[in-house]
Amino acid sequence: MNNPLLETSIKSLKRIHQGKVRDIYDIDANTMLLVSTDRLSAFDVILPTGIANKGAMLTQMANFWFDKLQNVVPNHLTGITPASVVSDPAEKAQLANRSVVVKKLKALPIEAIVRGYLVGSGWKEYKAKGTVCDIPLPAGLQEASKLPAPLFTPSSKAAVGEHDENISLAQCAELIGADMAEQVAKAAIALYTQAAEYALTRGIIIADTKFEFGLDENGVLHVMDEVLTPDSSRFWPAESYVVGKNPPSYDKQYVRDWLEASGWNKTPPAPALPADVASKTSEKYMEAFERLTGQPLTLE
Repeated sequence: MNNPLLETSIKSLKRIHQGKVRDIYDIDANTMLLVSTDRLSAFDVILPTGIANKGAMLTQMANFWFDKLQNVVPNHLTGITPASVVSDPAEKAQLANRSVVVKKLKALPIEAIVRGYLVGSGWKEYKAKGTVCDIPLPAGLQEASKLPAPLFTPSSKAAVGEHDENISLAQCAELIGADMAEQVAKAAIALYTQAAEYALTRGIIIADTKFEFGLDENGVLHVMDEVLTPDSSRFWPAESYVVGKNPPSYDKQYVRDWLEASGWNKTPPAPALPADVASKTSEKYMEAFERLTGQPLTLE
């Protein structure tokens, strides 16, 4: 399927939210349907150009990680087959291999970012102050240096079209409570560490990633939304990694670079992507998927 799906239309269920990538539908008091479209956002703006097969790749990669990391913390998956919650064949077709039925959780109002390498905004801050998110680091590190230990650096969760902002550990504790902040930090670092060790065996460095967490009705912490995809992580090919340089990545940095060079002012509306940029982005997502999972993408 090479025609990107930019929006779903599931008339038999009530759509309760449309995010940057996912359309969310209500099923019952305990469950909801998440459908990953082929939309792409950059600089917190949704682009008019979709990326072929992106939703299927995100869903199947996240499911791979949820399965692999279920020993660390519970996740939001229910195991219910998405096709079982709709009856219309046209609706079933929209769900194929890009959707999951998940538990309804109370989302925590933070993004749980874990950094394993010094890059991006962390590198800029380190050059200026010797810190990342105000956490002191040893002197003498270079761009793309591996950090002495993975850092939990939370951010606020912004609405669509607004920017997430880094917050301190103290601010995180104020938002969700000191005990929960400690629990989230521990879970996020454990998820990252286990995933990063595995990814290296597949020739990929996970430089940093973002997790989202929620609580069930008993207050049990669950990882939710998506995990360790090119949309939420910075993946580097290990063979291209050199300390002192920002390596080429499998994430949407390729699109960000094109947008930066285009002269766009990063406010809506975003420009359409040229066909070759959209195609190359799809290829990068696909390569990351195949390298990490060792599986072909299921499209039927």
